[in-house]
Amino acid sequence: MKKRLCGAGAVLGVLVTVGALPAQASSPAPQPKPRTLPLGPSDLTETRTTTSLQPGVTLTRIVRGAADPSLHWTVEVSIPGGDTSPDPDAPPTALKDRASAGELTAELKRDGFQARVEQVTTPKTADHAGGTLGWRVRVGTYGSQSAATSERARLRAAGYPGSAVYTGWDGDATDRGPWRVDVLTIDPRTFRGSLDASYGPDLENRETTSELSASAGATAAVNAGFFVLDPEAGAPGDPAGVGVYDGRLLSEPVAGRPGLVIHDNGRRTEVTRLTWRGHVAGRQSTLRLTGVNRVPGLIRNCGGTEGDAPTSRPLHDVTCTNPDELVTFTPDYGRHTPRGEGLEAVLDAHDRVVELRSPRGGALPPGGSSIQATGRRVADLTTLAHVGHRLRVSTTLIDERGHRVSPSPRTDILNAGPELVRDGRIHVTPATDGMVHPGDPSWYYGWVHKRNPRTLAGVDAAGRTVLVTADGRGTDALGLSIGESAEVARSLGLRDAVNLDGGGSTTMVSNGDVINDPSDAAGERPVGDALLILPRRHGH
Repeated sequence: MKKRLCGAGAVLGVLVTVGALPAQASSPAPQPKPRTLPLGPSDLTETRTTTSLQPGVTLTRIVRGAADPSLHWTVEVSIPGGDTSPDPDAPPTALKDRASAGELTAELKRDGFQARVEQVTTPKTADHAGGTLGWRVRVGTYGSQSAATSERARLRAAGYPGSAVYTGWDGDATDRGPWRVDVLTIDPRTFRGSLDASYGPDLENRETTSELSASAGATAAVNAGFFVLDPEAGAPGDPAGVGVYDGRLLSEPVAGRPGLVIHDNGRRTEVTRLTWRGHVAGRQSTLRLTGVNRVPGLIRNCGGTEGDAPTSRPLHDVTCTNPDELVTFTPDYGRHTPRGEGLEAVLDAHDRVVELRSPRGGALPPGGSSIQATGRRVADLTTLAHVGHRLRVSTTLIDERGHRVSPSPRTDILNAGPELVRDGRIHVTPATDGMVHPGDPSWYYGWVHKRNPRTLAGVDAAGRTVLVTADGRGTDALGLSIGESAEVARSLGLRDAVNLDGGGSTTMVSNGDVINDPSDAAGERPVGDALLILPRRHGH
């Protein structure tokens, strides 16, 4: 797809900052220096181009820095446990203890490779101590990706797995770029369109951000929440966390993780942490639900209920399991509910049980719903549900203050994490939100510490909603670490900000065009949902 900064719209201006300007003999009174992105040294060139997309909506392209000759390609070798490792049977990873990294380096050198050990330290966050993550092993220094890839092939042939990486993705503060960041700003004082979230025709399938944008006639859009990608983890496209659309809870929260709350008028955008309660009530008793519109037994990003394995706490990019579940479904899920062993009570539009089916799975009546039970919950549902009787399904969202949240039909809530900024201060929460994996520092290294494409969202002190994408995984756009994402959000004036799905999902659309450079080799990635900025509707 053709990429361009903007379609129709007025260019408001270009700001170029090149660090300190030379003093002149006669000059006007100094003007306040624009706040530049806190990336790299302070003397980097930064350009900003701002375009008006519709009343109350601007798009700003920020390019900071330039190609850095000190950066290079290398091969990062996977490290086995090693004879001296605390866990010698552990699978190879990017980071290990110092002794294991040293053993591998010595072995590589004996086989003729130019290997080195590097210590990796990570900054402290609001809930993580930081410090040494571990040690990595790298081979060679190369001027091109192709040269590093050739060395990787030679290493693999010798029995050493690894990957070609660019040192600009490491996150060093001295790197000179470049960075490419796009910023959508919605000012509620003049915005007369609609800010909306869309998951497409159904929850269980994926669509690209540009497809979701085009189908709604949006002026602009960004990708939004995390979602199931692997069929082994659930239904691809299903939100992996809270999903409220037009005021309806269609996907339950990952316990206590943040959600981005938006309203269609662009006002009162906020970041709040959410939990939930759900019940199905019959004539004689009430049962507790464990999920909404997801494959029973599979809890993506964890944070479910007691009995989930390996944990009931949030654990990002992990699929927890539980054989004993009670999950409710609406027609929004898809053409049919998940098939499998267990029992399903099918309800019509009046909440009356019209069918009990086992095995579970099938179409729902128009306006109807269902409750699926697996494992030990089958007996509970068998006792509760009888054909011809009514069952009442209720769900309640609860915020971090313990207050009930009652979204209006003009409200959407999207899953996110970690937090980045709270009350104008840096507040990064990877441990709380499941991005610290016990015993696996390599995961934190790749997801939190290293630079990646990112999508961010938040609200500034003036009440403006701000949506940000940062390209990455290239030599022409380094991306952001989670810590850098927080710094960027604060530098853009955000009072509260949160991280949305990033990596290959990061996409921004303007006037029908994808204007950033999605990092997946296949191009734009189909996602679970997207945030849409819609033009003014007749009568709105």
